[in-house]
Amino acid sequence: MNSTAIRRRFTDFFVARNHRLVPSSPLIPNDPTLLLANAGMNQFKPWFLGEVEPDYRRATSVQKCTRTSDIENVGDRSHCTFFEMLGNFSFGDYFKEGAIAYAWELVTEGYGLEPDRLWITVYLDDDEAFGLWRQIGVPAERIQRLGMEDNYWSMGVAGPCGPCSEIHYDRGPTFGPDGGPASESDRYLEIWNLVFMQNIRDEDFNIIGELPEKNIDTGMGLERIAMVLQDADSMYETDLLEPVIHETQELSGASYGKDDRVDRSLRIVTEHGRSASFLIADGVLPSNEGRGYILRRLLRRSVRHLRLLGVEDPALARVCAKVVDNLGEDWPELVAQRSLIEQVVASEEDSFSRTLRQGSTLLEGAIRRTREQGAATLAGDTAFQLHDTYGFPYELTLEAAAEAGLDVDADRFRQLMDDQRRRAKEARRELDADLRRLESYRDLSARHGRTAFVGYETTAAEGRILGLLRDGEELAAAGEGDQVELILDRTPFYAEGGGQVGDTGLVRTGGGAVLQVTDTRPGLEGFSVHSARVVSGEVLVDDRVYAEVDTDRRGAVTRSHTATHTLHWALRDQLGEHARQQGSLVDAGRLRFDFAHFQAVPAERLAEIEAAVNRQLLADPDVRVWHGSLAEAEAAGALSLFGEKYGSVVRVVEVGDFSRELCGGTHVGHGSQVGPVHVLGEASIGANLRRIEALTGLEALRYVDRERQLLAEVAALLKTRPEDAPEQLRRRLEALATAQRELERLREADGWLVVERVPEAGGDDLRRIASAVRDRVGAGPGVVVLGSEVQGKAAMVALLTSELAASGAAARDVLARAAKAVGGGAGGKGDLASAGGRDPSRLDEALGIARADALSLLTGADGGSGGLKASPPEDRGSGGRKARPPEDRGAVG
Repeated sequence: MNSTAIRRRFTDFFVARNHRLVPSSPLIPNDPTLLLANAGMNQFKPWFLGEVEPDYRRATSVQKCTRTSDIENVGDRSHCTFFEMLGNFSFGDYFKEGAIAYAWELVTEGYGLEPDRLWITVYLDDDEAFGLWRQIGVPAERIQRLGMEDNYWSMGVAGPCGPCSEIHYDRGPTFGPDGGPASESDRYLEIWNLVFMQNIRDEDFNIIGELPEKNIDTGMGLERIAMVLQDADSMYETDLLEPVIHETQELSGASYGKDDRVDRSLRIVTEHGRSASFLIADGVLPSNEGRGYILRRLLRRSVRHLRLLGVEDPALARVCAKVVDNLGEDWPELVAQRSLIEQVVASEEDSFSRTLRQGSTLLEGAIRRTREQGAATLAGDTAFQLHDTYGFPYELTLEAAAEAGLDVDADRFRQLMDDQRRRAKEARRELDADLRRLESYRDLSARHGRTAFVGYETTAAEGRILGLLRDGEELAAAGEGDQVELILDRTPFYAEGGGQVGDTGLVRTGGGAVLQVTDTRPGLEGFSVHSARVVSGEVLVDDRVYAEVDTDRRGAVTRSHTATHTLHWALRDQLGEHARQQGSLVDAGRLRFDFAHFQAVPAERLAEIEAAVNRQLLADPDVRVWHGSLAEAEAAGALSLFGEKYGSVVRVVEVGDFSRELCGGTHVGHGSQVGPVHVLGEASIGANLRRIEALTGLEALRYVDRERQLLAEVAALLKTRPEDAPEQLRRRLEALATAQRELERLREADGWLVVERVPEAGGDDLRRIASAVRDRVGAGPGVVVLGSEVQGKAAMVALLTSELAASGAAARDVLARAAKAVGGGAGGKGDLASAGGRDPSRLDEALGIARADALSLLTGADGGSGGLKASPPEDRGSGGRKARPPEDRGAVG
C-alpha cells in the first residue's frame, strides 16, 4: 500500500464515522509557545482548552510536523525531524472507549495487520484503558504499563496533556530480542499513540488541573505505518523517502547498505532535505534564531554530510528538488514554492560551504593536536572560538569530535557561553529600574484594573489620573518641569504596539495644569503608560483630566499603517508568500518594514512594488474592521504575526479584497486617504531578512517636491532643461574624467598640446578652462586650444605657457587660419588669443587646423624645445601622443 493510499484509507475511515476532514495547518503555528507545529493537535489547542467553541465535535487530519528533539538520532532507521501525523480528534465527544475501538478496527481490518503482532502500552495507573483493550480481545500479556516518560503526553510546552496508550507492531526476531515495548528493543515499532487529553500543565510541567471537557487526540506516524505496510526495514525504503535517498546516492556515488557511516550520512542528507523543503515552502527562511535557526541547522548538517560523502560541488538543491518531485502531488505547496526552495537551499549551501571550509580546517587541526598529545577531550575554548568567532555550529564540533573518538569539554564551553551572557547582562544597567517600574504597573493594575482605550472612536476623552510614577516610584503630585509616567483610567492615546508608535498630545487637569504627552506605550497588556512632562501647574493623583491626541500626527501615523498592510500584500504578491512581515515601524509619514527574503530586491522590482501599492490605494478600497474568534479570522484568511499572543476575540483589518490581517492599530477609512507611498530603498538587516523604508502622505509629497527642486537647480547650473539634466551631467562628468586622464598623461611629457571641443561654453568659460588646464599641467612649453558652439556661433581660445610665449611665439598665430574656417577672425596678443565665426558646423575642421599650427609653433620654439619631433600634423598629438580627430576626444569641461 503506497503512502497516498495509506493517507486516504485513514481519513476515509474517520470521515465515514462523522469526522470533519481538516487540512494540515502550516508548520509555522499560530501559537507563541511553539516555534513549529510538532503534533496534529496544535491547531486544535484552543478547542481543547475551551477558549473557542468548535464548529464540529470530531475531526481527522494529516498534519505536517517538525520536531528536532531527536535530531541526533536522525540517521538511524526510524527517527526523523519531519513527519506526517495521521490523527483523529474528539472535542468533548467520544473518549477512551471510542478511540480504542476505532484504532483497533482500523489497524486490524482497515490496514490488515495481524492482531497477534500488535502490542499495547498504557499509563501506569490507567486501569480503564487496560480493561478496554482486554475487552477488544488483546491478551493481558501483550499489554504493558509504562510511566510518565513513555505514556503521558504533552506538547513539550505548557498546555493540554493527558495519559496515552500506544500501539506497537512486532517486526519479528530479526529486528531484536523479544520482551515487548518495555524492553526498548528495535523489534517493537510504535505506530499509533492515543492521547486521552484531560489535563493541563503549567510552564514547569506540573499538572495544575483538568480541561473543561475530556478529549481525544491521536497520532499515527505515516512513515512508521508505511514501513510496516510496505515491509521496509527502515523509512528510507518506503516510497516517502526511497526516491530521495536514491538521488543522494547518485549525487555522491555512494552505495546504500554497505557501510554504516555512509548509510548514516545518506539518511541525514535525505531526511533533512525533506524537512528543509517543507519548512521553506511554509515560509521559514534560514536565520540565526528561532525556527530560522532550526532550518539553518538542518541545512548545515546536510551540507556537512554531503562533504563527508565526498560531494564538494553544490548538490543539496537537487536533493530538495527530488523531494518536490516525489511528494508534490500530495503536498502542492511544495510545487508552488519549488523555485524558492531551490534558491534558498543553494544560497545557504554556498554560504555555509565557506564557513565549513574555514571552520573544518581549524577544527581538524585542533583534533589532530589533541590526539597527538594523547588527550581524549577537545578543549572547550576551541569549541567556543569556533562558535563565537567563526560561526561554526557547536553541534558540528560535537559530531566531528565524536567521529574522531574524542569528547568535548562541554563544561568549559558552557562556562564561556555563560560568561558571555553575563557580560551582556552587566551591560543592561537599567534593568533594576525596569523591574521596579514593572512592579509598580502590576500594583496599579491590581488596584485599579486595566486601561479603557477609547481611541478607535475618538481622539479626545475625559478620564482620571490613577497614578504618577518617576523611576518606578509612585508620586502623590508632580510640578512644572517634572518628567513623569502618567496612568489614566481611560485614554484616547494609542499605546505603541504592532509596530505602530504611541500617540502624543496634551492632558489638561480640572485645576488648570497641562501635561505634554511625548509617548504612550503598554506597561502591561491592556495597561497604558503615558510618558509626559508637566508644562504648567501642579498635577495630583485622582485629578479629573481631559486628554487630547495630536490629531495631525495620529492621522499621519494612521496613513502609514494602512500603507504598511498594502506594502505587505505587494511584497507577498511580487516576491512570494514567504515574504511575510518580520517586524515593522509605523510612524508619522514614514514606515519601516522587515520581511523574510533570501536576496536583494532589484531596483526595477522595487519600483514595481511601489507602483502596485499606489495602484491599490488609488483605487480607493474600503478599509473595514471586524472582530471574531481566532478560528474565524484564520478561516477568512487573515494573516497573523508569529509570536504575537491573541485572545479569544481578535481584531481583523481588511483593505479592499486583497489584504486581511490581525491588527490592533489605527487605519484610514478608505485607501485613497493614505496619499502617495514613496519607497526610499531596501537593504539587508540579517541573514534572509530585508528591510524596506518608505514615506507616506504629506511626507512623500514633500520628499518628491524637494527632489524636483534639486533637479531644477542642477538643470539651471547646467543651463539645460530638467529632463535633459541627467544626460547633460553624465556627458560633462565623462568629459571631465577624460580630461583628468589626459592631464595625468601629459605630466610625463616635456612639451604638450591640448586641443578639445567643449560643449556650450562661451568665450569667458573657454578662457577660464584654458587657464585651469595650463595651471594644472605645469611648466614647460605647451599650448591649450579650446573650441565651442554657443548660441549658433563658433568660439575658440588659444593659450600659451609663459615659456613658449617668452620664445617669441604668439597665440594669435595658432588661431589665424582656424578663424577663417568658421567664417571669422582672430584677435589677441602674446600668450592669449580668441576667435569667433558664424559657421559652427566647421568647428571640428577649425580645431584640426589650430592643432596643426600649434604643432608647428611648438616644433619651431627654441629649436624644438617642446620635445615634439617635426612630423606631419595628422600624425601628431598633444604631449607626444598620436593625434586623434577632435570628434573622437572627450571634452575638457
